Amino acid sequence: QVQLVESGGGLVQPGGSLRLSCAASGFIFSSSAMSWYRQHPGKERELVAAITGAGRITNYLDSVKGRFTILRNNAKNTVYLQMNSLKPEDTAVYYCNTRWTLNDYWGQGTQVTVSS
Repeated sequence: QVQLVESGGGLVQPGGSLRLSCAASGFIFSSSAMSWYRQHPGKERELVAAITGAGRITNYLDSVKGRFTILRNNAKNTVYLQMNSLKPEDTAVYYCNTRWTLNDYWGQGTQVTVSS
């Protein structure tokens, strides 16, 4: 079955960096686009970044452009979200996502807190 397991969240000061990882299994990873979403308390989940299967095309939420980078290593079945210049408004639960055989799959989420 499809499994997505996120890691790398935590507490960081404003201006700091974090790297989230999502280890995937149960599907053909290199054939599937991958995405990172986040959810602020009381709000709907929003798309932060996405990357195609081969990693050639990426897109980003406007508010994270120039600060976040989505990467993937198809040999390791892992997608990453490198987050730099973090701001308090980046505080949220971050989720890894893929759509495989017309179904959406989600990881359990990892908390990112940006605070001094």
